Amino acid sequence: MIKQLGTALCLLASLAGPARGEDVVRLGNQKFVIYGAVSYMKELAPKYGLKIEERIYDKGIDMIPALNAGELDLAASAADAAVVARAGGAKTFVVAGFAKGSARLLARADLPLKKIADLKGKKVGVARGGAVELLLAAELAKHGMTWSDKPGRDVTVVYMPYGELNAGLEAKKVDAVMQSEPYASQAIHKGFGKEMLKPYDTELGEPVRVLVMTEAMYQTKPEVALRVMKCFVEATRAFKKDRKLAERFIREDLFKGQLTAEGFRDAMENAEFTYEVSPRHVQVTTDLMLKYGIGRMVTPPAATEWVKLDLLEKAKG
Repeated sequence: MIKQLGTALCLLASLAGPARGEDVVRLGNQKFVIYGAVSYMKELAPKYGLKIEERIYDKGIDMIPALNAGELDLAASAADAAVVARAGGAKTFVVAGFAKGSARLLARADLPLKKIADLKGKKVGVARGGAVELLLAAELAKHGMTWSDKPGRDVTVVYMPYGELNAGLEAKKVDAVMQSEPYASQAIHKGFGKEMLKPYDTELGEPVRVLVMTEAMYQTKPEVALRVMKCFVEATRAFKKDRKLAERFIREDLFKGQLTAEGFRDAMENAEFTYEVSPRHVQVTTDLMLKYGIGRMVTPPAATEWVKLDLLEKAKG
């Protein structure tokens, strides 16, 4: 009788399957070195009962329609893109930072441009809607320069996709670019670009990229949301502790072999993986965007209303 009962219980267990299935999390991400730890979450996801479906976008602002349509649960972006999304009605919360730094102001190698004042009368390329746009505005404003994409200002801004900035600099269509890593380092190594400065000396400081989560996941699936954050924290700690792991995954998985070891190392000399962000940093970002007319926000969101770091603190513990 006992033997028969044991057999029956084993049969029921095999039919029932795992006690907890994998919860699907739809992640919006980007193809930059500093986005690697976020991408690595999908490798650790099964450990946390998750299946992460990653979708790659050119820049953070491109994720806004997907967030608004409920097609993403989690997204990695520059803070300014997240601010624009929230101001436009996206029901999202900033739940962590994931990287900081990772930008350079580059000049054409054949031009004697060394300081911001040298940009007067020049064309500067930048991607609209990314962290680099706000960095450029903050630097120009600090040095009393005016700018516009129309003629008549000190600096003519030329808006270009990230993927075209280096090509524009090399083809001499622009005189300088504000560029993200690893593409900034690649321009230097290929000889057509030279560093003017790392743009971290303004009120903004080093820009922190942020992880945003939909209100729906945060509020209606708190247990899943916490597992997501634990997965993110472990991925970030792994990359901070083991640089070889970070390099291997980013070069082979995220960049599919299109990034050299030297390119990875150069990019990470100008960037740092993190999970920290503060409401103050998000508020300073918002205030500067409003001041410089970036994002065309009617009602900018107050950071205290949508920066929610409680899950991060639990996950860190």
